[in-house]
Amino acid sequence: MQIVVMGVSGSGKSTLASLLAERLECETAEADTFHSPANVAKMAAGIPLNDEDRAPWLRSLADWIAQRERASLSAVITCSALKRAYRDVLREASLRLVFLHLNGSRELIAERMQHRSGHYMPVSLLDSQFATLEPLAPDERGIVLEISRSPDAIADDALAALSKL
Repeated sequence: MQIVVMGVSGSGKSTLASLLAERLECETAEADTFHSPANVAKMAAGIPLNDEDRAPWLRSLADWIAQRERASLSAVITCSALKRAYRDVLREASLRLVFLHLNGSRELIAERMQHRSGHYMPVSLLDSQFATLEPLAPDERGIVLEISRSPDAIADDALAALSKL
C-alpha cells in the first residue's frame, strides 16, 4: 500500500507519516524535500506556489511512489495534495494509493505553526492553503482524520481505518 498523508501546512503530516512508517515498518519521505530551491525561496518569501510551480514537484513525488509500487514496497509520503488535480497526478503512480487527510481548524493549525521552528512555510500562507484545499471526494480512496487528538491516537485511528480498506 502507498499512503499519502495530506493536509495544509502545519496539520501534522510529518509527525503522522513518521509514526505510521515506524508502525508499518516501511519507508517514508517528506515531500518538502522534493521542492526545488526556487519553490522553497518563493514560499519562504510568503509567496504561494501556483500550479506551474507545483507540476515538476508533483511529478517527482509520483515517480518516488511508482518506484516503491514497482518494487512491491509499502511507503508513506507526506504531501499537501490540496487539489484533486494534484492527487490525480499522485494516483497515477499506484492503484493502491490511499490518502490520509489531516483535517483541523485554522486556529489550531496556526497555533501549531507559530510554535514550530526550522520550517520555511510562514503562517501568512495558511489562508491561501485553506483557500486552495479541495476535500477528498467520495470517489477518492481516502480517510479523513481529525487532528485535535494526540499524534499516537491519530496514528491508531489511521491504522484502524487502513485495515478496513
